[in-house]
Amino acid sequence: MFEVLFETVQDGEELYLAWLLNGLAWTVALALAGWCVAFVLGVLVGCGRTSSNRAIALAARLYVEVFRNIPIIVQMFLWYFVLPELLPPELGNAMKKMAPPWGAFVPALIALSLYTGARVAEQVKAGIEALPYGQRSAARALGMTELELYRTILLPQALRIIMPTLTSEVMGIFKNTSVALTIGLLELTAQARQINEFTFKTFQAFGAATILYLLLALSVYAVMHGLEKRLRTPGTEPTNTRRRFFPMRKEAAKP
Repeated sequence: MFEVLFETVQDGEELYLAWLLNGLAWTVALALAGWCVAFVLGVLVGCGRTSSNRAIALAARLYVEVFRNIPIIVQMFLWYFVLPELLPPELGNAMKKMAPPWGAFVPALIALSLYTGARVAEQVKAGIEALPYGQRSAARALGMTELELYRTILLPQALRIIMPTLTSEVMGIFKNTSVALTIGLLELTAQARQINEFTFKTFQAFGAATILYLLLALSVYAVMHGLEKRLRTPGTEPTNTRRRFFPMRKEAAKP
């Protein structure tokens, strides 16, 4: 079915499979780099959203409202086409002259990081607000600063609570990398489209890309599920629903 992947490109130097694997490598690199930046940014902004400092809370909310509500493809166009025109000429020209694929990779990384960071920030905010407010009062009574409160009490608990939603965000950023093809990054979807244009075998090209995306998603889920189990708060393990509602009958006492 996927024999087209083992055919040589028209120049006869490599297989179409090499194109697909190269696209997969750029997809993984973009997603992992974007997630690292988005996670750090999301944690900081999420804490800022719940800060008692009004200026910090307002700035954090403004960031979230801007970057979460603008479609990712529009943000990618802005960073790729508009930003170099707004910068000083020397810096703008330097961005335009970046060697491929970095000229597309960097704007895609910025767009994905800021967009995903805004989504993570709202989840961190929800996790912090789910905690009893008495913990803040107790920390203040002990003389802890707000930084110590977040670092040692609120944030560790909140991150454990939101692990399932963070799993969805990690899987989402892998899928959102496909938008980078619109600015010329030859990631997985772009390579599949390129194979289709050369061979006119649409099903085989995009079918192979679909399988690779599925394998990526399953791998991410397995890693995040293992991390969730490892970091789960003691005493919050899911109960056996069947046993809870249909308890096992005790054996009759023998005479």
